[in-house]
Amino acid sequence: MDGNKISFEWIETLPRLEEAARILGQAKIIGVDLEADSMYHYFEKVCLLQIATESACYVVDPLAVRDLSALQPVFSNPRIRKVFHGADYDIRSLHRHFRLEVENLFDTQLACLFLGLRETGLEALLRSRFQVELNKKYQRADWSQRPLYPEMVEYAAMDSRYLIPLALVLEKELEEKNRLSWVEEECQFLSKVRFSPPSRDPLYLRVKGASILDPRSLAVLKALLEFREAQAQKSDLPPFKVLGNEPLLELAMKKPLRLEEMETGKALSGKLIQRYGTRLLQEIHRAMSIPDKDLPVYPRKTRPDLSSSVRQRVKALKTWRDMRAKSLGMEPGILLNNALIQDLALKNPRSIKEMEEIPGLKKWRQNQFGREILAAQARGHKGDRK
Repeated sequence: MDGNKISFEWIETLPRLEEAARILGQAKIIGVDLEADSMYHYFEKVCLLQIATESACYVVDPLAVRDLSALQPVFSNPRIRKVFHGADYDIRSLHRHFRLEVENLFDTQLACLFLGLRETGLEALLRSRFQVELNKKYQRADWSQRPLYPEMVEYAAMDSRYLIPLALVLEKELEEKNRLSWVEEECQFLSKVRFSPPSRDPLYLRVKGASILDPRSLAVLKALLEFREAQAQKSDLPPFKVLGNEPLLELAMKKPLRLEEMETGKALSGKLIQRYGTRLLQEIHRAMSIPDKDLPVYPRKTRPDLSSSVRQRVKALKTWRDMRAKSLGMEPGILLNNALIQDLALKNPRSIKEMEEIPGLKKWRQNQFGREILAAQARGHKGDRK
């Protein structure tokens, strides 16, 4: 490798993939990354899979080699360390599209969070640790296009090539802080995440600003979003590339009923009005005719009515958490997030053994901080009695 240049093998046939899998199966550690096309298509897919050993790098084209089962023995082998950066999406995608399961995961981004590093993005890490500059030109590239420019493939390969040396450095730093086992336990749970189909909740729940709309405006927005979703599926485009949220929100509030009203507004460009204007007006008219009793109402989350003793325990746990996280140089939410704090306060475990019944309170938290957590809860009880 010369400077920022990297050598790699492009794989687009099953025989070459099987040969690469045989070589990868002999490695002790591999770096893994992938590129998908969710920025360009409604029906997203994995477009590249990059795998590096300490001495070689492979870039697999899943659009040419659709059967990646040859890699299953590699990914499921617990003796081979698999290094990812921000693994959640990748783990879900590998299982969803190829049924690949990952054992012995090490997530370098998770490692950075547990080390308390401010910059956890791979680009920043490669710059600070290895003086490597990634070409930002291809950060938002369409990886589904073929053929790919050689520079694009080189950019993609670069990430996986540096994951192994980055992991080795971060592992050492975690060991020095006695936090490696914490990250390994988190990675074990992370390796089991799976893709979940989109929820059936109304689409407007994903739109910022929808919560302030009155029921009639919300009905219009709902109709417009459903139209956009159908159009996105039909065109195989991500919804935001069909119509943005802000124009739809403005249309929902102004409710134009004629094309002239739409043309004098600022919501849509002339091109978009020409393409979708008539259909959007039809949706607005349809929503305006919905009887009042059938109009949607934006759901409001109700906070649980916590007793005084529970609130005291929450306060005591947050005080301990914030002080302890500061002493560790970690973000408080990494040490103990608010959801776990509320669970602890509600269930009020009296022993470390009882803590095992709280989902998400993993062993490293119980073993390392269990007694401190119990002591913090006890201080909450004292505060309640005052």
